[in-house]
Amino acid sequence: MSVHYDRLSYLDNSYLALESRSTHFHVGAVTIFEAGSFATADGGIDVQLLREFVASKLHVVPRYRQRLAWVPIERHPVWVDDEFFNIEHHIRHIALPRPGSEEELKRIAGRLMSQPLDRSKAMWEMIVVEGLEGGRFAMVTKIHHSMIDGIAGVDLMAMLMGLEPTTEIVPGPPYSPREVPNGTELLVRETTRRISGLMESLLELGSLVENASEIRDSLFRRLKAVNASLSSGWLTPTGGTPINGQISPDRRIDWLSTPLDEVKEVKNILGGTVNDVILTTVAGGVRHFLMEKRGVDDDVLHQTEFRVMAPVSVRSPRDRGTLGNQVAMWLVNLPIGEADPVKQHATVVDETRMLKESNQALGASTLVRLSAGAPATLVALGARLAANARPFNMTVTNVPGPQFPLYLLDAKVQSTYPLVPLWQSHGVGVALFSYAGSVDWGLNGDFGLMYDLDKFGAALEEAFRELLKAAREPL
Repeated sequence: MSVHYDRLSYLDNSYLALESRSTHFHVGAVTIFEAGSFATADGGIDVQLLREFVASKLHVVPRYRQRLAWVPIERHPVWVDDEFFNIEHHIRHIALPRPGSEEELKRIAGRLMSQPLDRSKAMWEMIVVEGLEGGRFAMVTKIHHSMIDGIAGVDLMAMLMGLEPTTEIVPGPPYSPREVPNGTELLVRETTRRISGLMESLLELGSLVENASEIRDSLFRRLKAVNASLSSGWLTPTGGTPINGQISPDRRIDWLSTPLDEVKEVKNILGGTVNDVILTTVAGGVRHFLMEKRGVDDDVLHQTEFRVMAPVSVRSPRDRGTLGNQVAMWLVNLPIGEADPVKQHATVVDETRMLKESNQALGASTLVRLSAGAPATLVALGARLAANARPFNMTVTNVPGPQFPLYLLDAKVQSTYPLVPLWQSHGVGVALFSYAGSVDWGLNGDFGLMYDLDKFGAALEEAFRELLKAAREPL
């Protein structure tokens, strides 16, 4: 049997390097379902049925049965098949005291998101939470960021979800893990890979001369984009706020929903994109929260530079369904010092237009590619230096989803609230997923800094209502 492994990319490895006792780099979600045929006679949920269904799909995504190993000396991580894979470790089952409320579910989700994933096993978990009022159940999912980005996550959800209810499970092929290379084999294979890569580059020099003009233009465009990306704020710290500071390993979770047609109504009246409306709402929500719940003066907000990191997918259509991260990162200045929501929106639209025109997504992805050959120790050092510099105050990620109902077998999905990891010194992260006419907001907060996370959610709702009202007013 031949040995097999996959080398992690620079970006995927950086998410491992950023992880610490207080910063867990798993992405997550809380998804609420109608029970369907998962319901048991005693009012519980048949978790074994879920295990059988998920197991039938895992051959399509082999990463879900792989664990980490490390190349000796270089210490770069690779994926290898987990020879002891046990799905019962990854799909677990807990219950709320019936009838469980969504507030109790939020507390359970916070405790689950506070626990790091086990690096000795495949780095994902699904925790079924039964007992939710209305005969429903929830699923709390955790997947390490080194495995997956948001757009890939939508593809994986599509693999498990169907357009029509069904109870049929087609078993997948038996799992036969490929042999795990030992340390010597990894070292020899990686050394050979580097030498082969160098030889291929030398052989390609002749063809490069023939296309020198095209290459020069592409290089110039990339260098210009890199300069725009770096000058956007990656090398300078952003302003401090009461929601930025030392964080703990513990999390609070909250969520809210906004009608998608109302978000699009604002977009259609004021211009820009749906994402511009979301970013404007975040700007207004942060402003309300800092002034009303943290006592920050308006004058201080005018002088505070508040940036959010907004991931932008660079995944091509041919890469759909593949794992690993293919994202670049925008830094967006949010006008938290502006009280007028229409002016806030105009500022955000101008900001994102500039980011598109300067091609910062290309610049950020080019920087990642240029760093691809860096040793693992430099990757870890660079990642931690970037986190310590705090070039942004918050992550805001918006993933489009299907606008029609989905089913896990015959259990209808009611809503999905995504959860983004907290970077060092970030008290809260915001993730959104649009589904079946609703924009579902997932809020992941530090337990101490965001002791009133529900008030932050209320501030976001207030900001959107103000923006919608202002958009509807005649000019």
